[in-house]
Amino acid sequence: MSLNLTFFRCSRLTCSCSPFCYLTGDSFTFSFEWFYRLLPEGKMVKYFCCAGLLKCTWDQACVAYWQRYPNPFSNHVLTEDIIFREVTPSNCLISRRLMTKTSRAPRWMERYLPKHMSSLAYVIEDSIVDPQKRTMTTLTWNITHARLMSVEERCVYGINSENSNWTEIKREAWISSKVYGLSRAIQEFGLSRFKTSATKTMKGFEYILAKMQGETPSRTLAETATERARGTALAAKEKAKDLASQAQKKQYV
Repeated sequence: MSLNLTFFRCSRLTCSCSPFCYLTGDSFTFSFEWFYRLLPEGKMVKYFCCAGLLKCTWDQACVAYWQRYPNPFSNHVLTEDIIFREVTPSNCLISRRLMTKTSRAPRWMERYLPKHMSSLAYVIEDSIVDPQKRTMTTLTWNITHARLMSVEERCVYGINSENSNWTEIKREAWISSKVYGLSRAIQEFGLSRFKTSATKTMKGFEYILAKMQGETPSRTLAETATERARGTALAAKEKAKDLASQAQKKQYV
């Protein structure tokens, strides 16, 4: 399957028309270009912003970021491939990755979609790690089903102002849709899914950090439910054996 990518380059150092423009600068464009997709004027976009806190150092957070897949909270992430990586003269690490994820539409939306539409989604992730400023910024956006729903996310990882041993995350998202008559409903659905995804992302981060630090990661609800089900089944099996044994003894009395 071939992917046709169309991007536009911002010529300004700062720009309010896109969440991705602020990274564009002369110090990086000689070897790598940060791209953004222009949004038509008057287009309605859902905006979401939240903050998170990781109880680990910034260095640990950066290492965990590159090792966070696979984890039990992100089973929808199937593959991740690095398509560009370079270190700038100022020692910033810039990367671009292509990710494959499962993306199933809600049932009420399926009747409006083509039957052949794939349940897979391809996502581009740009990132820049600045060891001088101690920040890591990631920019992600989907390149499949973008007409149906476009989700653009920016995350900034930095040192917490109150505790230098902790890492704070500022997460922003822009959700839009070009489906006439259903754009608002699709945006609301996208916002709800994004919030759920953000929560799972933080749990996945904590899971990987626990493994890195040699701790026992907290179990997922699915793992806990599975273990309880196994325990219940084992107890029922043992009880059935006892009843069968008792019934057998009565026959010989």
